Amino acid sequence: MEHVHFVDTTIRDGHQSLWAERMSTGMMLPIAKNLNEAGFEAIELLSGSHIKKAVRELREDPWERIKRICALCPDTPMRLIAGRVNTFAFDPPCMYELFIGRMAANGIRQARISEPWNDLPGWTYRVKVARQFGVDPIVNLIYSVSPVHTDEYYAERCRQAVTLKPFRLCLKDPGGLLTPERIRTLVPIVLKNAGGIPVELHSHCTTGLGPLVALEAVRLGIRTVNTGVPPLADGSALPSIFNVAHNLRALGYKPVINEEVLRPVSEHFAVVAKREGFPVGAPAEYDYETYLHQVPGGMISNLGHQLRQVGKESQLEEALEETSRVRVEFGYPIMVTPLSQFVGSQAAINVIVGERYKEVTDQVIRYALGHFGEEAVTAMDQEVRARILDRPRAKEIKAQSREHPTIADMRRDLDAATVSEEELLLRWLLSKEDIAAMRAAGPAKPYVTTRHPLVKLMAELVQRSDCNLIHVSKPGFSLKLERIGAGR
Repeated sequence: MEHVHFVDTTIRDGHQSLWAERMSTGMMLPIAKNLNEAGFEAIELLSGSHIKKAVRELREDPWERIKRICALCPDTPMRLIAGRVNTFAFDPPCMYELFIGRMAANGIRQARISEPWNDLPGWTYRVKVARQFGVDPIVNLIYSVSPVHTDEYYAERCRQAVTLKPFRLCLKDPGGLLTPERIRTLVPIVLKNAGGIPVELHSHCTTGLGPLVALEAVRLGIRTVNTGVPPLADGSALPSIFNVAHNLRALGYKPVINEEVLRPVSEHFAVVAKREGFPVGAPAEYDYETYLHQVPGGMISNLGHQLRQVGKESQLEEALEETSRVRVEFGYPIMVTPLSQFVGSQAAINVIVGERYKEVTDQVIRYALGHFGEEAVTAMDQEVRARILDRPRAKEIKAQSREHPTIADMRRDLDAATVSEEELLLRWLLSKEDIAAMRAAGPAKPYVTTRHPLVKLMAELVQRSDCNLIHVSKPGFSLKLERIGAGR
């Protein structure tokens, strides 16, 4: 029986895909040890977007999260998603290097590296930085469907990635676009050109085919699959570890995972989902339109929100159709952050304004200038590119200097001369007001459910009719519950 291994995505991609990154540190802490003991090859912890979300909305210090979770998971490598940090703006090299350095210092041992164009120069720089700080680099080969993304394309890009001698390659399918039929042609090509470097699969369930794709990939030679623990699996997230492991056993493979250790994780997050009103991942219905517009699940809701704000929510289907046209004109970019947002937002603007490319965002101008990948310059429809750049704002942006600042420059510009490196990174990504509000909120709050022994005891005691007073105390803690009107 051949062994199959797993990477967990529950506390990173799971809640990013299903809970809009609303999982707090307190929700993670009670189950971190279970994830550590389950036998995963790695555990995804966060990406750059999680830092902003934690501070702005959860009022939590992301560095506290990293330190505490890594301390609870000493036996399993903790993984960072290490593409762009400041997703929609320029990443100065000095800040990217500082970001990776602080992640490594706080316990991150692996970095899964994305370049939205599967671009060798971008990979080369990020792999070099990861290695500089002792972090194992995993290079993503991002899957897409277009006349550009052929078998020959993936063979070539795979060979380019191999020249960097990464720790691993990852066939990444963020849109859930892979099918069992396509995986049969693609996996042999990737494995043939991988030069013996291990390849893992990361394929979402957006079209409902994720679990089948995972099984077929294993049959073809993939030996590491990315999965999630329900309720943070399926839907637009990754396949369920329980489902994939069960089916692999039926096919004669030996999944290297302790599912019993993971069942309390599933129970814990089911309670959290119910209490907070968070979505529960469920198998998705097959929707062929996904292959036409290729908009990731989470982005469709953002498109709808944009249209709702201007009273045009009924035109969502029109916006999705426009997305397909804009993507062709933009040179078939892979629909992954940040390129997918550029395509989708421009499509929404075209629909809202009623005239194509009459208005464009600064990010779209920078895209056309090659700031988000030089490949866009030649790949774009040149008439569309000329129209985007034929406006005063484009000339202003083109004239702006893109010189690389130093850490000293960043400290001066951000009024951060004496702060820590971690605080400097926060000031680069967020406003002082958001950081101050996060500091005022204090350390991450525990998230207690009825699975906690004390809470369970209290819940049982309050149900008793012969008990009117409950008093629990220990040094530094006292809790008293009294039934109002008891004995009267």
